[in-house]
Amino acid sequence: MASSETLAQKQTPAVDRTNPHEANITRPDHSVKHILLVSVRLIALTLLYFVCFTVVSGALLSGASEPAEPAQASAALLALFLVSLINTAVLAYITLRSRWGGWKLVVAMFVVLFGAVTVMSQIETAFFVTHLPPGMLPRLFLAGALMAAVFSPLVVLLLGRRRVQVTENREHSRLQMPVSTWIAKLSLIVIAYELIYFTFGYFIAWRSPAVRSYYGGRDPGSFLAQIISVVRDMPSLLLLQVVRALMWTGLAVLIIKMMKGAWWELGLAVALVFEVLMTSQLLLPNPLMPHEVRMVHLLETATSNFFFGWLVVLVLLSGAFKK
Repeated sequence: MASSETLAQKQTPAVDRTNPHEANITRPDHSVKHILLVSVRLIALTLLYFVCFTVVSGALLSGASEPAEPAQASAALLALFLVSLINTAVLAYITLRSRWGGWKLVVAMFVVLFGAVTVMSQIETAFFVTHLPPGMLPRLFLAGALMAAVFSPLVVLLLGRRRVQVTENREHSRLQMPVSTWIAKLSLIVIAYELIYFTFGYFIAWRSPAVRSYYGGRDPGSFLAQIISVVRDMPSLLLLQVVRALMWTGLAVLIIKMMKGAWWELGLAVALVFEVLMTSQLLLPNPLMPHEVRMVHLLETATSNFFFGWLVVLVLLSGAFKK
């Protein structure tokens, strides 16, 4: 006579774990409760980002603009909420998919947030914009550092990543390569970034009369002529973009090391950081840059950075994955 345990096993339908829809039934991470919890935390983090940005900007950057009309103030608040939402979503995605936790993850998130949002954009501000109010540039860097210092531990804490993760295994081999290979890949990345930067800059940004008027330049008539004029009149811009290419690559290396997942997930994460975190603030009204100029730069940098982010990961991980 069969035991009750045997009968129960016979009557319980087997779950086909090769079928993702059936396999998810047994995975609590895909439960409705988990999705709702993450959604609530994402909303809370968005509101915290909004508040932190408002407080820090109000304390350090309030003197940069005239008081806005009610309609303009409403539009600015809506834009800030959108920036808070998309930046938080990208940061939350990286945090949830990170192999790290605790203070190691907090420091990593600080570097990503401060580096992508403030450093990579404001070094170009220092180069191109010569009519900033006195002391404005240091305050921009300080505001970015404070924002990152406050928000980085919040995102780690609220998303439940306080404890250090221990799932560091073969991912360490992703970026292990000879020095000669590093030199070759970094050289390729620098050359690619120079081409991407000046190509998108000329065909999207510099063809705009508003952009040329803002910077006091002219269109020489062709891309080749523009490159020749840059080499002749502003060779330091070429060197600046070499430095920025290496800095972007440093951020990509950090994200690759901290995240788990296949190569395409790493590529998506890096591309979103390069695109969203750096360019989202162009959505905000800026007394130092007209609306039309901001929108042109938004299109230029969002597209070029997204493309470059994917390219960096593909170059760095070439040969590391066979998936």
